[in-house]
Amino acid sequence: MDLDLLIERFGETTLLTAGGLLVGLVFGATAERSKFCLRAAVIEFSESSFGPKLAVWLLTFAAAVAATQVAITSGVLDVSEARQLAATGSLSGAIIGGLMFGAGMILSRGCASRLLVLSGTGNLRALVSGLILTIVAQASLRGVLSPVREFLTSLWTLPGGASRNLLTVVHAGPVIGAAFGFALLVWALWLGWRNRIGIITGIAAIGVGLAVTGGWLVTYLLAQHSFAPTQIKSVSFTGPSADTLMGLINSPSVPLGFDIGLVPGVFAGSLLAALIGRDWKLQGFHDGLSMGRYAAGAFLMGFGGMLAGGCAVGAGVTGGSIFAVTAWLALASMWLGALATHTLLDAKAAAKADAAPAVEPALSAKQTGN
Repeated sequence: MDLDLLIERFGETTLLTAGGLLVGLVFGATAERSKFCLRAAVIEFSESSFGPKLAVWLLTFAAAVAATQVAITSGVLDVSEARQLAATGSLSGAIIGGLMFGAGMILSRGCASRLLVLSGTGNLRALVSGLILTIVAQASLRGVLSPVREFLTSLWTLPGGASRNLLTVVHAGPVIGAAFGFALLVWALWLGWRNRIGIITGIAAIGVGLAVTGGWLVTYLLAQHSFAPTQIKSVSFTGPSADTLMGLINSPSVPLGFDIGLVPGVFAGSLLAALIGRDWKLQGFHDGLSMGRYAAGAFLMGFGGMLAGGCAVGAGVTGGSIFAVTAWLALASMWLGALATHTLLDAKAAAKADAAPAVEPALSAKQTGN
């Protein structure tokens, strides 16, 4: 059926919501099956291991970059009006927010998207952490934390347009971007084969990246046929989760749009995949100390994500797929923040845990008199 007829029959907002729901279902199901997680990839990398988790993340990122740049090259997609390229960007926000977000995802054992996906599998730790992240994100966007965010954002800004496109800055174009994405994809495929991640996991990881490209295409196509202004966007979680939660709380009828379909779509997709794969299981906090750690991480991600212009997916993969300068800077900062936090906290704790069994038998023997 012709898209104009669908718009006339159902309306732009309904189709945007349906598109967001479909993209969310694909993202949630494939992310759950592949165990896509930036935190896990960072930890493997910190241990000098180019293992399966890093391979999964690279497959997703490479697929998103390659597919999106191919769509731009072929003329079926134009992202020049996307927020990540057209609006004024903040380099200071990308750096500071990225570092905070990276530290937070180590503390909460997952980024914003991973927490949402895990919530669908019955993980109550992820659900509570995700709610805290969402509330802090809303406070950072329009509430009590917004003055701090605005101040940090204003420290070092970048005008919208060509200066925000990394390919333009290096005098390249979408063909070079697509070539880079395919080269990275080949390496990721080899890395996945070497680590024996399996065909299903590999396909699912690529599916996560293709869902990002799908989001760009859905919003762009509807923007081209709609009489009302339609923002060109794709998968992101910090801002959309906050808007979805506030819509459910403050309004008797939730305003429709891409984000309103995306967030519940990811949850539903993850839930379905977990049920089909028999991975659904209720899980809670072990103690108060662990809950405090998750809460602190969620706070850092909520504020850091809004400051950086998106989460590890929104800024990192989605923004990275269109080569937004601030997105790549935010992604690099997330890696650095996560690496530093893991090294300072979890790596030392793991070293102590490994040393403990060697001491306990001697103490036990001494205590029993044997």
